[in-house]
Amino acid sequence: MHKPTPSPLAHPASVQRRQLLWGLAAWPVLAQHALAQTPPAEVRRLRGTLQKVTPDHITLLTREGDTVTLTLGAQLTVAEVYPITLAEVQAGSFIGTAALPQADGSLQAIALTVFPESARGLGEGHRPFDLQADSTMTNATVADVVSAPAGRTLQLRYAGGQKTLQVPAGTPVVTFKPADRSLLVPGASVSLSAQVVAGEPTATRINAGRNGFKLPY
Repeated sequence: MHKPTPSPLAHPASVQRRQLLWGLAAWPVLAQHALAQTPPAEVRRLRGTLQKVTPDHITLLTREGDTVTLTLGAQLTVAEVYPITLAEVQAGSFIGTAALPQADGSLQAIALTVFPESARGLGEGHRPFDLQADSTMTNATVADVVSAPAGRTLQLRYAGGQKTLQVPAGTPVVTFKPADRSLLVPGASVSLSAQVVAGEPTATRINAGRNGFKLPY
């Protein structure tokens, strides 16, 4: 009789961390531009809430309900994600939007990020995303903004294509700025990129909210 495979939680901690890390969804991150040259098979995106923080490690409760401990890499980059208003999205803004395709070929935004000017053009394009079933990620320049009865309609242009994006009122809109490890505290909402470094699952970039702000991605 076939013997059931043990749960990952039954393995020693080091093996558990690797299995949980590599079993989660592939990275197409809020800040995917920072890892644009990294082969996707080697990098993973994790989202969740920090449970424990030490100088060298974090313990994350993922949105899937797994607990994962990660080493903090020596070159770790930390960014603070914070909310802004939809009115701050203007023609010329370079944005990233998680969205759902609509029957008419347009997109409906789930969440929207306005990138700082230093990130303009990085990660540009349209691709599948792992936030929800069938969701997409589009990094593009806003060519036009039109007021809609309940939100905004944005015309997006990127190398090789364009999209019409419907942004309902109440859609989370955020931006980010450089931060440091002091932002990493128990209870912080984070999304992060991680990969195996020297045999250990290691966080290389962490986007985090401050004072209880929950990241939309």
